[in-house]
Amino acid sequence: MRGLYAITPPDLSTPDLIAKVRAALQGGVTMLQYREKSADSRKRLHEAQALRQLCHDFAAWFVVNDDIDLAHAVEADAVHIGRDDRRPEDDTLAFGVSCYNDFHLAEAACRQGATYIAFGAVFASGTKPAAVHAPLNLFQQASTLGLPRVAIGGITLATAPVVIAAGADAVAVISDLFQADDIAERAQRYQQLFFRAAHESK
Repeated sequence: MRGLYAITPPDLSTPDLIAKVRAALQGGVTMLQYREKSADSRKRLHEAQALRQLCHDFAAWFVVNDDIDLAHAVEADAVHIGRDDRRPEDDTLAFGVSCYNDFHLAEAACRQGATYIAFGAVFASGTKPAAVHAPLNLFQQASTLGLPRVAIGGITLATAPVVIAAGADAVAVISDLFQADDIAERAQRYQQLFFRAAHESK
């Protein structure tokens, strides 16, 4: 689990969402999280099914945000949950956990069987402006847990190298990816940062 972790942007029509996600996957996205707060359950099911198939076509993980039932319904690879959300009740569904800026939450997630942990916001986030700040030293500290570490919050191509150098295995991006003029090219540039970091560490 390493590379660009894309999170779907809000307020898109279904055709626009699918087109943008396809471009991101063509650029090399390794994980996609479907985050949709709409109360229209039929729309969410339709979109999740379409995105799950796209992700599998490109050999990328498909993750559903905060909806275990939907994740099961579309056979997602994982569900992403927050501090107070319900954990999966069986071991058939992988899950990641938002740990914000709290190493103790990461320890608890590890004990509960999490597949990966996420810290953020590492930088000021336009999506969640009130989010707590997560210092970069958390990624090195959490290396002792043996779980992939995802960084989220205000990450751009300019700031991603600092986050990767701090120990993040993946960077979660919304705006800087999906608002790019060429989404596939932007995704490729993120992936190149990970390739470069792996080469420099040898």
